[in-house]
Amino acid sequence: MGKVLSRDGTTIAFERSGKGPPVILVGGALSDRSAGAAGLAALLEPHFTVFGYDRRGRGESGDTLPYAVARETEDLEALVNEAGGSACAFGVSSGAALALEAAARGVSITRLALFEPPFRVGESAPRPPADLTIRVAELILSGRRGEAVEFFITKAVGLPSEAVAQMRNAPMWSGLEAMAHTLVYDFAIMGDGSVPGERAVSVTIPTLVIGSETSPKWLHDAVKVVADALPNAEPCFLAGQFHSVPPETLAPVLAEFFSGAEATRLATSLR
Repeated sequence: MGKVLSRDGTTIAFERSGKGPPVILVGGALSDRSAGAAGLAALLEPHFTVFGYDRRGRGESGDTLPYAVARETEDLEALVNEAGGSACAFGVSSGAALALEAAARGVSITRLALFEPPFRVGESAPRPPADLTIRVAELILSGRRGEAVEFFITKAVGLPSEAVAQMRNAPMWSGLEAMAHTLVYDFAIMGDGSVPGERAVSVTIPTLVIGSETSPKWLHDAVKVVADALPNAEPCFLAGQFHSVPPETLAPVLAEFFSGAEATRLATSLR
């Protein structure tokens, strides 16, 4: 494990593996470097130097208050500098929105892949309560972390309570509770849930916006709208599950996109 200092002095923990052009993996809500892209790094590392990191407030990274989205983009900038000054980035869910914001702020990302940034596009998108951030913050302050996670999953993600009941019995639940306080960070990144069209226009780097074929319509719509908003982007839908695509399906697509002239050879070797 390595560590870098972000601009405000916060320590950001990361793992580096593989050899080749650098690729930084940016996890979404309630994920750290161990869970953000499980299995994906191992498939990419024969051809890329892969960086997985704990976003601030998670795992072994620090957490300097007050939180600001700009500080998180500076964390990503510190990792890009550690990688040699420029890198490709792959962001998942709210991590995709974070990576997009970092690119808009001028972080030296050369190619950007975004997996289902959860902007709330269309009538079918879940509409969280207006006081979502306040409610989650209150639950966390009162020590009811599990309830905060459940409130997020049912009201913001839109999964039924029965699914959450099963998750509560899974080994991963304690890890979700440990990261519950960072949910409000992801809420800040997503803002009001609309696609940041004016910010997107400034991101001219090649971008691939990826979705799962079996995700709900509102996430499909988000993929298409984000791709349309970016000057140099295209959408791509892959076989997968709800808000997820298996690493073995995702890796060849990312390899082809990130590799430029070597795309065909690398994608073939990963299949």
